[in-house]
Amino acid sequence: MITPFDPETLRENVDENAALARLSELGDSRSTAALGEKAELYRMLGRLDEALQAAEQCFRLAHFTGDREQLTRARLRRAIVFQYRGDLDRALAEMASCRASSRIESWDALEATAAQHEGTVLFELGRYEEAKDSVAHALDIRQRTEAPRDQIEASRFAVEVIMRRSLKNG
Repeated sequence: MITPFDPETLRENVDENAALARLSELGDSRSTAALGEKAELYRMLGRLDEALQAAEQCFRLAHFTGDREQLTRARLRRAIVFQYRGDLDRALAEMASCRASSRIESWDALEATAAQHEGTVLFELGRYEEAKDSVAHALDIRQRTEAPRDQIEASRFAVEVIMRRSLKNG
């Protein structure tokens, strides 16, 4: 199986040239969508200070729009940056909150994304059973809502990796 995720860390494999090219295309764009994408690109490139700055700007802008779903998405994006910066407890708390908000509002895709990322933080913390439960929840939502195949496969892959790691460290 070819996967865009590293089987040791469950983090994305990055095409650095494509990420840099996309950052260049985005230029000085300041929309919520552009700032969110910049935060993700900077994070994937390991430029975590810039990622946090873009994520914070995206969060503030989303807050002012009053769109709760957009705000929750921005919070989740910022939480993922916290994860990559090594602030796992803060990342986990934010992700759990985003997941709960998404569940209450029936934002299935966002809930699945939050659960998936929550699982990766738990995986990094060595809490494999909880990690498996979170990612399996994401997989359930994605299958039920007929999410894109790559998202379903990403969740399946993560569950398999977590189960193998759990057995290995058993």
